Amino acid sequence: MNSKHIKATVVSRRDITSELWVVRIRPEEPIPFKAGQYVTIGMTASEKMIERPYSVASAPQEAELEFFLELVPQGQLTPHLYPVTVGGEVFMRRAAKGRFLLDTASGHANHFLVATVTGVAPYVGMVREMAARADRGETIPFRIGVLQAASVSAEFGYYEELSALARKYPWLSYVASISRTWQDPDWKGELGRAEEIVRKHLDALGFTAADTTAYVCGNPDMIENAKGVFKRAGFSKESVKEEVYWIPEKGASA
Repeated sequence: MNSKHIKATVVSRRDITSELWVVRIRPEEPIPFKAGQYVTIGMTASEKMIERPYSVASAPQEAELEFFLELVPQGQLTPHLYPVTVGGEVFMRRAAKGRFLLDTASGHANHFLVATVTGVAPYVGMVREMAARADRGETIPFRIGVLQAASVSAEFGYYEELSALARKYPWLSYVASISRTWQDPDWKGELGRAEEIVRKHLDALGFTAADTTAYVCGNPDMIENAKGVFKRAGFSKESVKEEVYWIPEKGASA
């Protein structure tokens, strides 16, 4: 370990599916961050440090860092990270990074947050921060709409939390949608891929290009397709923020 890294301890773990899990990690010293930023996690394997950045699902006021992770069997880090149980140790970079933040400086009255599966993590942090402000008696001066898509409903790691927060706060709405209906016949919610229903829910909320900042996070194919939808809806490039979770290989489908 060098001066760039600190030790951190896994303090809780919640398994969502066989490949998805939520973990809370306590670093040995605080890592200040803004909602929407990422922190780089590392582990030693074959005597070298393997690192990957992960969006933080915690709000900045929380003492621990929370992450919504997906096991990539052929990945470099998650096969080592997945077996770590409560009490296990990892390493973290001392500084959080990233500019995927809620753009309150835009002056827009609305923020429309679109994600696939683990791409909802930075939005959870943003919503938690706004909820904490509301609970302190502050007025939230804008509306937030969260649209999350997955193959099946089991992949919604924050469905109950976001649904409950949307019922509690009038400034928040949350829609979850699945695409593999044949694998989840009991699902009663929205259907379709994120990019297929973006415009539907944008219009349902009354959000327009003139008063809305859009955000897309997760699957790179979804991001490109959703950006096309926003462009056709009149959004400027500056009004669409993106956080790509991986870069697809050339010539390969995601």
